[in-house]
Amino acid sequence: MTRLNETHDPELKSWVDAANAAQCDFPVQNLPFGVFRRKGSDEPYRCGVAIGDRIFDLAAAQTEFEGDAAVAAAACAGSTLNAFMALGPGHWSALRLALSRALREGAPQAARLRSHLVPQAQAEHALPAVIGDFTDFYASVYHATTVGRMFRPDNPLMPNYKWVPIAYHGRSSSIRVSGHRFARPMGQTKAPEAAEPAFGPSKRLDYELELGIFTGPGNEAGRRVPLAEAESHVFGLCVLNDWSARDIQAWEYQPLGPFLAKNFATTISPWIVTLEALEPFRCEWTRDASDPQPLPYLESPDNRGRGALDVQLEVCLETAKARAMGMGETRLSRGNFRHAYWTAFQMLAHHTSNGCNLQPGDLLGTGTQSGPDAKDVGSILELTAGGKSPVTLPTGETRSFIEDGDTVIMRAWCERPGYPRIGFGECAGTVVPAA
Repeated sequence: MTRLNETHDPELKSWVDAANAAQCDFPVQNLPFGVFRRKGSDEPYRCGVAIGDRIFDLAAAQTEFEGDAAVAAAACAGSTLNAFMALGPGHWSALRLALSRALREGAPQAARLRSHLVPQAQAEHALPAVIGDFTDFYASVYHATTVGRMFRPDNPLMPNYKWVPIAYHGRSSSIRVSGHRFARPMGQTKAPEAAEPAFGPSKRLDYELELGIFTGPGNEAGRRVPLAEAESHVFGLCVLNDWSARDIQAWEYQPLGPFLAKNFATTISPWIVTLEALEPFRCEWTRDASDPQPLPYLESPDNRGRGALDVQLEVCLETAKARAMGMGETRLSRGNFRHAYWTAFQMLAHHTSNGCNLQPGDLLGTGTQSGPDAKDVGSILELTAGGKSPVTLPTGETRSFIEDGDTVIMRAWCERPGYPRIGFGECAGTVVPAA
């Protein structure tokens, strides 16, 4: 099991100067993985590692590694990370250690490796993996309760919520990497006073502030992954926006849940922060004594002691008017994944508890991450009380829901006294008028 090692040393500095800045997302202690190429080029997409304001080109540096690190680097030679994800924690750690030693101050190969750096500003990204399957959980009790009160005031939480890690199977084909634009979704909606539904553009488009969990080695069909082994199947995490059309969802979701309300777009950040990089930010997972305690297959001392992840989250909005005025973005809210009702490892263990097989590169969404503070909400549905209390922006505009031309920008990071900031980068998507 991963614990702190030399790659987490807070005193480490990199010969890539930008990596040493206090608020840099990508210090040498982070080393997240992604897929990139030079912007506007016809180069093949390839795997890289973020360091400061640069990308270390793993495909170009194949001969720099030995042993398990060389095997891992070879698995990163293609246009996706799936083969690398499939190798498991031993190879992940070997490559992380080799990269840390190569990119830290004093590395003897520094001069030679500089030619393998690409400025992030000159790069464009593709999805980091072929995502075979996407499952979205509902792991914030605060979000579930608030939204439940809007639709079921007398019964906000279903009886199963505090027993079962609730989830639904999403659409992997419409997952896009940060920076994309998509058309406002069309669908059926029904106004309360209407005699029948109508078909047209959604008028209640929303975002959902989530983390995404990328799986590593899969499990054979019929074999459960016990909670004690779940950690070895988690490759890393990204930021995820599960866009949602609330008016379409309200009409279609009974009895089987959302369909067109969510299958049109999901945005993820380009970088995957490995579970090993998050080791200093593991923390205690607690369950209120008045709540049901997990069934045995979802319970372990290790999950209690260090199953939660202290990952801070924020969501910002930049309107077309703000861009035109040069005013930039406005923060709408913040959150923290440590408040999740279920840990990433419980989600994965539950997912496989019936023998369902996961595959390298599968993606699990955490569900909207809202917190105990009324201001820490992960959707505009909550922020505006279902559209009844619009937010006023610095431009003078108001928003009840997301409008055409709006860009939603999400970020995540970890901070702890004595350790450098570990960032996830941006997860941004822009809505354009319905086609």
